[in-house]
Amino acid sequence: MTSPQPRSNVAEIPPYVAGKPPTVRPGMTSYKLSSNENPYPPLPGVVEAVQAGVGAMNRYPDMGASALYEALSRKFGVPAGHLSVATGSVGLIYQLVQAFCDPGDEVVFAWRSFEAYPIAVTAAAATGVKVPVLADGRHDLDAMAAAVTDRTKVVLVCTPNNPTGPAVTQAELDAFLARVPSDVLVVVDEAYVEFVRMPDAVDGIATYRRHENVVVTRTFSKAYGLAGFRVGYAVAPAPIAAALRAVSLPFGVSTVAQAAAIASLERQDELFERVDALVTERTRVVTGLREAGWHVPEAQGNFVWFDLGERTLDFAAAADEAGIVVRPFAGEGCRVSIGETEANDRLLAVAAAFPR
Repeated sequence: MTSPQPRSNVAEIPPYVAGKPPTVRPGMTSYKLSSNENPYPPLPGVVEAVQAGVGAMNRYPDMGASALYEALSRKFGVPAGHLSVATGSVGLIYQLVQAFCDPGDEVVFAWRSFEAYPIAVTAAAATGVKVPVLADGRHDLDAMAAAVTDRTKVVLVCTPNNPTGPAVTQAELDAFLARVPSDVLVVVDEAYVEFVRMPDAVDGIATYRRHENVVVTRTFSKAYGLAGFRVGYAVAPAPIAAALRAVSLPFGVSTVAQAAAIASLERQDELFERVDALVTERTRVVTGLREAGWHVPEAQGNFVWFDLGERTLDFAAAADEAGIVVRPFAGEGCRVSIGETEANDRLLAVAAAFPR
């Protein structure tokens, strides 16, 4: 007897490995540094906006997310028709590959980079083309440009790169875009854009304005601290944004998520006070690690990267014993989020004691 079978590519989809919760240790506060979450509570006024939305939970969300589109349109000075929202920026990545790739089409991206990229590509029956990052964790944009063929439909540029940390400069991105054919979609994934502090930083919005094949994806999960609500947005030329909305999940972004995102956009001063505090902590951590003899890649997100190779799981275990859980990539390295001051202090202590 036969049974229904999924498409052959479904069996090839790599699993997404979420950051582990902290291990409960009696007498010790444990910290989760494995998911790049914002350690601060919601911004002032956000909880109240969410509570107001809860009272309408018997009604479907605004499928058009009209108030959220209006708020984003005002903030970035772009037409609402150039926007699309989804369940986090990862939801937008899935939709972009689905909307622009036929089975067998190629998607070029750096590796290691965001773990969801090969999942989204394989789920769409497309073909992923992984281009190794440079020794310092940066995108090899020359190699990525050379990897584009007549089968390439999408290129993903993660800046800052998750999990290694470095960001692309505007000059590098401009030179790359000059080499990519205009019929290839270039996705500038700026999930951590608020944390970038570097000369010639990429301006994703200005870049989209200059190119008909560029889409910028961002999220409320990181700097805004709305990871549990899953809200991301894309800024793109009207035809690309329309394609994203066409393949979006109906009612995907909940009423409370839309309310939280709008309230967060209205509180930019408080937001950037928190972001600046995290960046200050990031600088302290990176300085401490380098003083202890670690070669840490440039960190432009809210995390740091340890290139550990075969010692990766040993480092993760040592961190766990100290009451902090990190995100190991077996055989490659560990990504560690910038968290509470005490958690960061423990990371520095673990790193100082761990053999280089």
